[in-house]
Amino acid sequence: MKIYKLGEEVLRKKCEPVTEITDEMRTLFYDMFETMIEADGVGLAAPQVGISQRFFVIISDDDVRRVFVNPQIIETSAEQSDFEEGCLSLPGFNETIRRPVSVTVQALDENGKPFTIKADGLLARIIQHEYDHLDGIVYIDRGDPEFAAKVTAQMKKRKERAEKKEAEKARKQAKIAAKIAARQK
Repeated sequence: MKIYKLGEEVLRKKCEPVTEITDEMRTLFYDMFETMIEADGVGLAAPQVGISQRFFVIISDDDVRRVFVNPQIIETSAEQSDFEEGCLSLPGFNETIRRPVSVTVQALDENGKPFTIKADGLLARIIQHEYDHLDGIVYIDRGDPEFAAKVTAQMKKRKERAEKKEAEKARKQAKIAAKIAARQK
């Protein structure tokens, strides 16, 4: 699956609730886990794969695969901690972010069964990070504004370079196709 990068509109939209969990969605969850693992991530939210719906998948340090559909954070601890975060949608950037140490979340699992989990440590942090994606928030929004501006500018340059490279590739392919067509006449 394609992982969308900062600068793509879907990452800044507030996601819509999931109305039905189908076999197709369960396949999607599996594909998201595989994409996340291949990219060496610990969480992946629907907008990061171009879907503006409220769900994400995570694997924390306990190696348990968890699916959160229509999650609601219902409680956070007063105690907070700093931890360096990164994101598959902002490759190559890390920043120390302050978040609550523990959270309580209600959600549906991959079969539509409701559950509540009280998480702390790394699991709590991953849940909060992925939950933010569902509201169009990326982790740099919670850190130093200067760092966020720098990252946003660098991601924009990366996107422009990639688009320019893609346009050049398409131009070369069109030129080759025209030569081939001319020879066949």
